[in-house]
Amino acid sequence: MPSAKDKLREYFLANIGTVVNKRQLAEVTYPVAEWARRVRELRDEEHWPIMTNNDLGNLKPGEYLMTHEPPESPDISFSRNMSAKLRAIVIDRNGFTCQMCGKTPSDIDEDTGRKVRLHVGHIVDKSLGGKDELANLRTLCSTCNQGAKNITPERPTTIYLLGQVRRADNEAQRAVYVWLRTKFGDSF
Repeated sequence: MPSAKDKLREYFLANIGTVVNKRQLAEVTYPVAEWARRVRELRDEEHWPIMTNNDLGNLKPGEYLMTHEPPESPDISFSRNMSAKLRAIVIDRNGFTCQMCGKTPSDIDEDTGRKVRLHVGHIVDKSLGGKDELANLRTLCSTCNQGAKNITPERPTTIYLLGQVRRADNEAQRAVYVWLRTKFGDSF
């Protein structure tokens, strides 16, 4: 029986130059639910030219377009050896919050209509020399993880900072409160 990735390979090859959507891809791989991860693997690890709305402005979220034939042989140059323990540490450190958009697993993803799923992503992508080290990892939701490939870290957002404060103990939260009152006075 072919794997979900094999089914996606066959489907994309049969639809080169045709826009396909997430519903179609989910049907192709049914009952496997991780079709989006398999698409990312085809794009990132096997260098298939599968475009999304992050690549082409005329595509809507959830639409994909394979523009031309993929390379003859995949050049898979790294393995997936991140331990479950390291993943758990990163997610806990980041307060179970996406570090780009601030969504948590209790939020609903507008693209899928389902609860947000968190992933562990690299700040400096492995293809650019990034390592599976705590300092190079962050928690991302599925949507941000898809769009965050090969970028460097940005300044912390408000939601990130709030997530860190919420995760801190009461003493640390009080210290932040005192600092903010000192900095901004009673007007904030």
